[in-house]
Order: sequence, then structure tokens, then C-alpha cells
Amino acid sequence: MRFRHPGGSTVHLSYGTNVHPAEDLAGITTQLGQYAVPVRERLGTNRLGVGLWLPADAAAGLAADPAATARLRAGLRARGLETVTLNGFPYRSFHAPVVKRAVYTPDWSEPARLAYTLSLARILAALLPDDVEGGSVSTLPWAWREPWLVEHRDRARRHLDSLASGLKDIRAETGRMIRVGLEPEPGCVAETVSQAVDGLIGTDSAHVGLCLDACHLAVAHEDPATAVAHLQSSGIPVVKLQASAALQADDPSHPAVRSALRPFAEPRFLHQTREAVPGGGLLAADDLGEALDGPAPLPGRAPWRVHYHVPLHARPEPPLTSTRPVLMQTLGALFGGERAITSHVEVETYTWSVLPEGQRPNTENGLSAGIAAELDWARDRLGDLGLKEHTS
Repeated sequence: MRFRHPGGSTVHLSYGTNVHPAEDLAGITTQLGQYAVPVRERLGTNRLGVGLWLPADAAAGLAADPAATARLRAGLRARGLETVTLNGFPYRSFHAPVVKRAVYTPDWSEPARLAYTLSLARILAALLPDDVEGGSVSTLPWAWREPWLVEHRDRARRHLDSLASGLKDIRAETGRMIRVGLEPEPGCVAETVSQAVDGLIGTDSAHVGLCLDACHLAVAHEDPATAVAHLQSSGIPVVKLQASAALQADDPSHPAVRSALRPFAEPRFLHQTREAVPGGGLLAADDLGEALDGPAPLPGRAPWRVHYHVPLHARPEPPLTSTRPVLMQTLGALFGGERAITSHVEVETYTWSVLPEGQRPNTENGLSAGIAAELDWARDRLGDLGLKEHTS
């Protein structure tokens, strides 16, 4: 879906297809028909944005076969779909039984991450609609925090410089501007916007910037307006917003709250948990299960925020809640001013399949309905900020 900001720019709203498990092009194409088309139809729109996730093997195949990329582009258009952004954070096997820290490999110290990201950029340049000049790719914030030695940092710096050079070449060859956004995440080398800005000093900001994930902002207890202002003053672009909300427990010491949290401590994804302490610090656990029952559990004297992307449109069942207010503040910081700070918004709730029993959809129609409801919620919030949906 496309929107016109009062400042005159176009803002694209999409949903991230990393919610779907396909690992090859045939599976990805099939799932577009199974899910994305029904989502579009439920929303009553002629054009739906999809933020594609292309696993490494599928990306390598497409990058080497322009004809296959052209067929994918034609298939998107025939279904009333368009792609202006790709999710390049997970490399492969994002729906394996156990993912956890594997999602951070290969990291930016490894040449495989550079090759994968440049493949995605070249594919996206070919997928962009005719009337769209620029696209975005989100990626991990360097690496998981350890091990991260001087040699890792130096190799990552060289790889990011090579990335910027490659993106310049793609622009010269295709006329399409593709930007890559590193996505701060709790537990990583860059947990916060400030840490990411420090790490990007000296990097080509025309092609490399940040992807803001509102769930991650909330878990790190960052103020969205302050984070966006810091980026603007630093000259680091927000190439993409991932519209997401974290799980929150206001009284994690209460037995009923702890009981409600335990079903969310599932085995596939990592659910970093943070508890604020007086004076502005944070207590940290790398996973929700560790926060609850690990050797050094969090004390639970203050609310917990958990890196667990929960559906935007529906609050978790009481006594739990979500950080949806932080998402709304983030939308306001990015789109409530005279101009839009970014043009790409991607709803990224990839956790539908691991929600607790009774809260997850059990059918294709149920998942499509849930994704459509999230997009409808996001559409309404953009409308509240004065953005007008394109109807053609």
C-alpha cells in the first residue's frame, strides 16, 4: 500500500514475508498466492507491498539469473503485489526448529554476509516497480555481541565499505538507489541507536543507514523521538521502519504474570528480556526462559520488555500487554512532522507460528486474516498522522 505524506513524499507500507517458512523460489512464489493475495483482498486494496525474505540460496540463484528475477517481478505484479524492501537479516533456515543465535550468522565480519547483501540489493533493483526509484534492505547490526574482537570489527568495516561501493555500482548500472539499514537489536554489537551511530561514523551515509525496529527500541528502553532526533543530527538515514511491538509484563514478580509468560518462552527464536532499574540502567537476560528460571533470573521488581514480536492490532491476553504505545510514538516521530523521515514501513510480526496455543492461527485463512488486521491497524495509524492512502 502507498500513502501520500502531507509533505508530498510517498510512504510504502508492506508486511514482511519472513513470517512464511519457504526456503526456495518455488515455495516463496507459492506462498505469495497462499497468503499475500488473500491479505490484499481482505484489505480491499489493488496493490499490496510485500517485504520479501529471500534466503541465501534463493538469493544466489536469483542474482545469477536475471530472467528468473524478471519472472518473479512479473508474478508479483500479476498478483497485485509490489516489493520495495527486502529483509536481509536472517540468512537461511529462519523457521528451523531452533534458530536462536544462529540468526546472527554469518555476521558482518564474514564475506558471506557481504555477498548475500549485495545479491539482495541487485535483486531488489530489478524488482522495484517502474515508478519507484529507491529500495531498502535491512540487515543485522554487525553481529551478536560476542565474540567481537578488534579483527572482527576491522573486517566488518572493510565489508561495509565494500557494500557501499557495490551499492554505488548498482545505482550507476540500473539507475536504482538501494540503501541498506543496520538494525539495532538487544544483545548485539549495536543494541541501541546511539551505539549504531557510533559504529557508522565514516561509513557512506548515502547508501548505508539504520533500520529502526520499534520492538527493539522498546526492549532497549529507548525514547523514539530522542532516537530519531539523534539520527537526524548525525546525518544517518532511517532507510526503513519495522513496525513491531514487544511483549510487556508490568508485574513480572506476580505468580499469575509469570505463569502467563512461560508459554512465550518457546524454543525457536531468541527472546531477549530487559528490566529497567533506578537511574536508567537495564538488567538483561538473553532469553525469556533465562529471565524466568535461569541461574541468574531477573528480579522482577520493574516491568519486563521481551523481544517477542506480538501482533500489532490485538493486545496480548491479560495480565500481559505490549509496547504498542512505543510503536505509536515511533510512527509519530517519523511521520508526524512536516516531512516523512523514511519512506518504507514494514510490519514484521514473524512470530505468528510460535504464539502460545490458543493465540496462534491454525489455518492459512487465519494467518492471512491476522496479517491483514495488522496492516489495517497500521493503515489507520498512518491516516491519523495525516497520510492519505493511494487508491489507484
